[in-house]
Amino acid sequence: QNADTGKQLAERLLKRDRVDFVTGIVFSNVMVAVAPAVFESQTFLVSANSTPSLFSGEGCSPWFFSVSWQNDAVHEAAGKYVADKNFKNVVLIAPNYPAGKDALTGFRRFYKGTVNDEIYSKLGQLDYAAEIAQIRAAKPQAVYAFLPGGMGVNFIKQYVAAGLNRQMVLVGPGFTADEDIIKAVGEPMVGMFNTSQWAADLDNPQNRRFVGDFQKRYQRLPTVYASQGYDAAQSIDAGIRDVKGKIEDKEALRKALRAAKFKSVRGDFRFNVNQIPIQSYYLREVVKEPGGRVTNRLVGTVLTAHPDAYAADCKMK
Repeated sequence: QNADTGKQLAERLLKRDRVDFVTGIVFSNVMVAVAPAVFESQTFLVSANSTPSLFSGEGCSPWFFSVSWQNDAVHEAAGKYVADKNFKNVVLIAPNYPAGKDALTGFRRFYKGTVNDEIYSKLGQLDYAAEIAQIRAAKPQAVYAFLPGGMGVNFIKQYVAAGLNRQMVLVGPGFTADEDIIKAVGEPMVGMFNTSQWAADLDNPQNRRFVGDFQKRYQRLPTVYASQGYDAAQSIDAGIRDVKGKIEDKEALRKALRAAKFKSVRGDFRFNVNQIPIQSYYLREVVKEPGGRVTNRLVGTVLTAHPDAYAADCKMK
């Protein structure tokens, strides 16, 4: 989560190791710090997660590919779901950093009801007593929480302990209700809805194989992050194969990467002009299965072949 550390590591990869690709960045504050040096060196940055609005519109780059989603988009799907359920008022909470701001912007783009309160917590925060009191006082019908990693674990535990789950519906993006969060929180997660471009029970051949192989190797269900990392590796591999290993021809390699000649675990997608996916977004619900396992279950499709909100401002060809 430390932008300065990320920048130092990236510069070492570029200058000492002379890498052909950079990938693996999760947090947007790190991505914003790392990307300029990667672009300047004319090295491909293939994001398996973070895709800030800064690099999605006018700031798009031929050196930047996202195989996940534009930061706003997962939250746009959540906003549409909450709007479709006719919740009249909500409270929004996210960390105060680029992805948090993109998240709530995306949610509000599709949700036109009343936002009783919009809360920005500290990045990495683990105690949410003050925010939970603020939410209780606002009395919303639903709460939308984008709090990845340990932030989400602690918030959900404290939210349930405070009894707010009996008073209002909790909704989040896929990574705030992912399998690693479920493992840490357990049964209190049951009933939470979340949106994602992927689900473990998406019914396509490549996803069935991926989930089966992942479970066999790691004895657990894959997370959204795992699915994105898998697709990032497939994307790079497909590009290299398409140019027959001649990666020094960077324009040919860029065209090969844009062609996305691999079978994604999420199903069909294609790159938009800004090299960010046009794809569908799904609704998942955290359920308790008959055998006792708590996990996500695919409910349905919220947005189909959905482009991001910034692509029209990208002038790249």
